[in-house]
Amino acid sequence: MSELSTFYADIKDILAQARNKAQSAVNSAMVEAYWLIGQRIVQEELQGQNKAQYGTRLMEELSKALVADFGKGFSYANLYNFRQFYRVFPDQKMLYTLCRELSWSHLRLIIRVDTTQAIEYYCTEAREQHWTVRELERQIKAQSFQRLLSTQVATLSSTTAKAVHLDFIKDPYVLEFLQLPESGQLKETDLEQAIIAELQKFLLELGKGFSFVARQMRISTETSHFFIDLVFYNYLLKCFVILDLKTGKLTHQHIGQMDMYVRMFDDLKRGEDDNPTIGIILCDSKDETIVKYSIIPESQQLFAAKYQRILPTEAELIAEIAREKRVIGVRNNRQPHSDETDDSTS
Repeated sequence: MSELSTFYADIKDILAQARNKAQSAVNSAMVEAYWLIGQRIVQEELQGQNKAQYGTRLMEELSKALVADFGKGFSYANLYNFRQFYRVFPDQKMLYTLCRELSWSHLRLIIRVDTTQAIEYYCTEAREQHWTVRELERQIKAQSFQRLLSTQVATLSSTTAKAVHLDFIKDPYVLEFLQLPESGQLKETDLEQAIIAELQKFLLELGKGFSFVARQMRISTETSHFFIDLVFYNYLLKCFVILDLKTGKLTHQHIGQMDMYVRMFDDLKRGEDDNPTIGIILCDSKDETIVKYSIIPESQQLFAAKYQRILPTEAELIAEIAREKRVIGVRNNRQPHSDETDDSTS
């Protein structure tokens, strides 16, 4: 009986792999076809004297003819998407590089993104992190790329540890999937439990390379015991990332506590091959004066980031990201540029 079960499992695996290959081949063929249709529409439109009117009439007539011959998948809206697809990826080599393994449903979302940098980011992350269409849609709505940019500081050299870490840290973090109350005081234990209950979604919000290690990890000295709320490991940064959850406004006591936790963790838990530990204080709100005059701007290992309980509107997120970038820019003008430092020491 066990031999028959193994035999059946082998056959089932062969068929599953064949179906996956067939689906992938069909998807690739259709994505290429949609790009070619978009290219041909643009070429035809360029021949029209009044491009706007000609283009609209052209796609309306083309849609009617295609729907009659091939079915409802060729509505005016879909033809518009094909045209936009070509305009976003006019270079076919770039198309193959960025869009391989992505479905048309993924690409239809990505071509609505504003900037080339953001398009490349979502293509790469969706492919490498195996985002579903729903996960990709959520990342775009939550302005994931822009929130990463908000923590990146041009005045810091890209060779410093701080700059490397900034590519992985968002501000703010959007935690609408935890279904927390929109307002009112929240207990830190409730926030922690909500994160654990939705750990997979929280890992996705943290970003690439993160794996969960422990909650309430105890670190002990000869005289005292301390408990770290959440511990993660990032296999790309090759370091532990510890999170301290705060449901109120950030204070200098919180910063001092996290600084101590990071130093203790490096001393007691960090392995020989691990890079220095990163500490993130995740708080409900920040007093930027406290951040500015704390050790955070000079530290390579300490970060403070806000979390939002609900998914803001796009306008609200853009305004928050712009504000955060201004604050970081002002804060880091206090620090010398890396090349200026080099000039003074040469």
